[in-house]
Amino acid sequence: MEYTINIKGRLMSLAEPQVMGIMNVTPNSFYAGSRVQTEEAIRSRVEQVKREGATIIDVGACSTNPFLERLTTEDEEMGQLDMALAIMRDMGNDLPVSIDTFRPKVAQMCIEKYGVDIINDISTGEDPAMFPLVAKTGTPYILMSQKATLRDILIEFAAKVQQLRDLGQKDIILDPGFGFGKTMEQNFELLDQTDRFSVMDLPVLVGISRKRMIYQTLGITADESLNGTTVLNTMALMRGASILRVHDVKEAVQAVELYKRLKK
Repeated sequence: MEYTINIKGRLMSLAEPQVMGIMNVTPNSFYAGSRVQTEEAIRSRVEQVKREGATIIDVGACSTNPFLERLTTEDEEMGQLDMALAIMRDMGNDLPVSIDTFRPKVAQMCIEKYGVDIINDISTGEDPAMFPLVAKTGTPYILMSQKATLRDILIEFAAKVQQLRDLGQKDIILDPGFGFGKTMEQNFELLDQTDRFSVMDLPVLVGISRKRMIYQTLGITADESLNGTTVLNTMALMRGASILRVHDVKEAVQAVELYKRLKK
């Protein structure tokens, strides 16, 4: 399917798979290689993501690691994003910016103060203020599911997409939620079934970069999981993924280029 999303009046085509580079400005993200805390590190990461070929940068300031003892507070998350987005604006960053947050107040600040382009919400709109916010502002929205099976995810997506459509939301991207509320076996089963999401007639984002389904299966660490990530990203591309959300941009871009050549 030749999907597009509206980025402030400019249509971004998803006819070919896109790569979203991750930048975490929180000290407790599960993968140390993605954490940036200083202005110098933020500038360097933004430049790297762009140089290596990503077309979207996803900025997060609240880790969703289920094993954390304490979740980043709303004020802390907002402060970290305020700092990072101000630096990015000063740089003249021209990559579309996605904000990884499940908090409507945080999303609202990022949209109103910095004009961010996409909201990436792992909570499936659990807070009732999130859907009206993205619909009112016309901000593309990534809808993620924490359900465990394809059937349950599709049922949830169908209901939530209808809620968003009823509010006037136009641009919706689906994220099956690998690693969220699923066993190892369910993650792999879902990856194999990724092409089944085409029934929703919406683009699909796959975020499996360096996750436990890779490193626990192989008996290695997250730091050693780049090769496994590339393998599974390639499988996702072959099953219809429109966006790969990754820590390692260069390798994902190379996987996309080889996939495109294969399709030709």
